[in-house]
Amino acid sequence: MILDGRLAASIARGAEAAARGELVAFPTETVYGLGADAGSDAAVARIFAAKGRPSDHPLIVHVTDTDQGAAGVAYFAAGVPGFARKLMQAFWPGPLTLILPRRADRGAAAAGGQSSIGLRCPAHPVAQALLKACLDAGVMGLAAPSANQFGRVSPTTAAHVRGEFDDSLLILDGGACVVGIESTIVDCTRGAPVLLRPGAITWQQVQATCALPALSNDELLTQNLPAPRASGTLESHYAPRARVRLMDAPALQAALDVLGSEIDGTGTVIATYSRVVLRSSSSRVLRRRMPDDAAATAQQLFAVLRDFDDQGAKLIWVETPPDEPDWAGVRDRLQRAAAT
Repeated sequence: MILDGRLAASIARGAEAAARGELVAFPTETVYGLGADAGSDAAVARIFAAKGRPSDHPLIVHVTDTDQGAAGVAYFAAGVPGFARKLMQAFWPGPLTLILPRRADRGAAAAGGQSSIGLRCPAHPVAQALLKACLDAGVMGLAAPSANQFGRVSPTTAAHVRGEFDDSLLILDGGACVVGIESTIVDCTRGAPVLLRPGAITWQQVQATCALPALSNDELLTQNLPAPRASGTLESHYAPRARVRLMDAPALQAALDVLGSEIDGTGTVIATYSRVVLRSSSSRVLRRRMPDDAAATAQQLFAVLRDFDDQGAKLIWVETPPDEPDWAGVRDRLQRAAAT
């Protein structure tokens, strides 16, 4: 059931559903989330069941923007380091998740049983309205992973969500997501900011805001420092049904040249997504131009992958994004999509 999220009556129905322990899908600026009362382990269990997601894979808890999410943060987090507060002040509401020490008596299921918990304050007006209505109903935050089956391509429209679940799910429609990939995740539990997942907010922005020496997740691995489990950080994730392969532009064109028109008789559909203009004599090749701008690519990425699936593509060949800071989030999602 899709409701117009701009309407107060729709927001009220969503908050009432969450207060009853039911699921509600809602838009954020990144992707659509599948939400439930983060303070209720039974409600959170419904998210894991609906998505087919392992219960030890933690969720992100979304809180309202009242004083940088102070009510929800104080409810779930045992403490907030000074540099984490700087990040909240700089980027909340927005596409940034902070991993903080968890209060022992709160949010265990949402945290996947860990002693830390991921918190985010989304910027989307529908999400903010829903979270404020939930707060009034006694729901301190909504645990909300992406509203899709576990490991698959995240949804960026209400129609995408409807295609993932049955008609009983309440979906608040807030239009297409403007960021398009999931939030940057920063671990704040070890005395310095640690990047666990890149997103629209770059690592350089995080470091400049904190004014502290910082570590990347790769650096942690080389030092044998265990990182908390975090949402969307499995090696294989964000995958369409089609097989994804990353190539540089010359290799991509060379592969199409080798195929020529021979693919026409095989019944196979190949899709390409590239910044360069590709040539192909085959009618079985679907070509889509990737924007030169990282933010524009991020906004359309998941919709493009879903569209290729809908058109019957068996293979998706993607030009490898530039190795530049603003492309890190797109590159991360494509690498995980290609890891299946």
